[in-house]
This record gives sequence, structure tokens and C-alpha cells, in this order.
Amino acid sequence: MPVPKAQAPTRRSRLRDDVYSRLRSAIVDGTLSPGEKLKDTELEDWLGVSRTPIREAIQRLERDGLVETRPNKSTLVSPFDPAATENARNVVSSLHELATRLALPRLVPSDFKSLEDAHSAFEAALDRDDAEAALRADDRFHAVFVRASGNDLIADLLDQVTPTLRRVERLRFSSTAARESVKHHARILQAARKGDTRAAIEATRENWQSLAAEG
Repeated sequence: MPVPKAQAPTRRSRLRDDVYSRLRSAIVDGTLSPGEKLKDTELEDWLGVSRTPIREAIQRLERDGLVETRPNKSTLVSPFDPAATENARNVVSSLHELATRLALPRLVPSDFKSLEDAHSAFEAALDRDDAEAALRADDRFHAVFVRASGNDLIADLLDQVTPTLRRVERLRFSSTAARESVKHHARILQAARKGDTRAAIEATRENWQSLAAEG
């Protein structure tokens, strides 16, 4: 039989993904705080969409561990869960370690420039107490290894698990403890320049394991 031609995503698929992304961002950036009740009517007004894509997004967010549905059918933003945070941290750490191992032999001069720029931006953001900019710079730094690893599945899995850690990262980057991450990034960059895979992986592991289950 003829192979069907690929079709562009439907408008509904794009709408569903947009609603999910906006709700997830609102949870991880603290706009929707832990324990806050999510009411369909309020979300409909805010997002300007019908209830169906909202309920679909809520189901995905529940699988992510970011919301929970109580027996009386009320839906809440999940409170901080130290055990869930530790589980997510271990998975994220392992994925980044794998990305580092795969990426090191593939890094090119432009990758090192990207790492240096992200490292400088991260430190500058912390100097001015800008946690949001620090988060963006931290993402850019680690994304270099994920991209260079050549394994798209790593990025897909990180996209599923990282949101559980995002609220903890934001707390960390708003505190003096974030200075340790500057040292970790410097060690990772130094080891990468030397082609020292073991040292780069160890520094990456220490960086992610330093995230405490705060909340």
C-alpha cells in the first residue's frame, strides 16, 4: 500500500500543547503556587480556551507530578514533595551525565564558545540576584552537551522530568547556595576543554546532585 504522507499538526494539537506549556510554565515559575486550587472557569478566562484542552493539559501535568486531583475532584498544584524531587533529580542527573559522556568527543570550538558565554551569563545573573536569568543561562549551558550528544531521546526525557526540579532550581538560584553551581560549571568546562570525560561527568553529577529538596 502507498505510504501515507506526513500531515502538519492539527490546530487542536497545537492548541493542546500551547495550553499545556503555558500551565506548566505558570507552575514552575511560581505564578501558580503549590497547593493552589485550579478552577476550570478561571483557567478558561485566563487562557481564553474551552474546558477540553485545559482538562487534557491537566492530565498531562498530573503525569508530570505537577498537579494532583483529590477524591472530591478538586485539582491542586502539587505541593513540594521531597521524595519526588529526589527521584527526579537522580534521573535528570543520570541523563545529563550520559549527555556529557556522549558529547565530549563531539564538541567543536563553537560549542566551547557557547559554554563560556552561558557560564558568564549565569554568573552575571547571580551577581545581580536575577534568578530567572540564571535559570535561562543554566539551561543554555547544559543544553550544549545535550545537543552535542546526538541523542534526541535525552532531550525528550529531560523535557518530561526536569519540570519537577524547576521550582527547586528557582529557590536555589535565589540563594547564596547557587555560587556552588558557578564552581561546578567552571569544573565541567575545564574538564571538557581537556577532554577529561571522567572529570566532566563527575562535575556534572555533583552539579545536579547539589539540588536539595527544598520547599
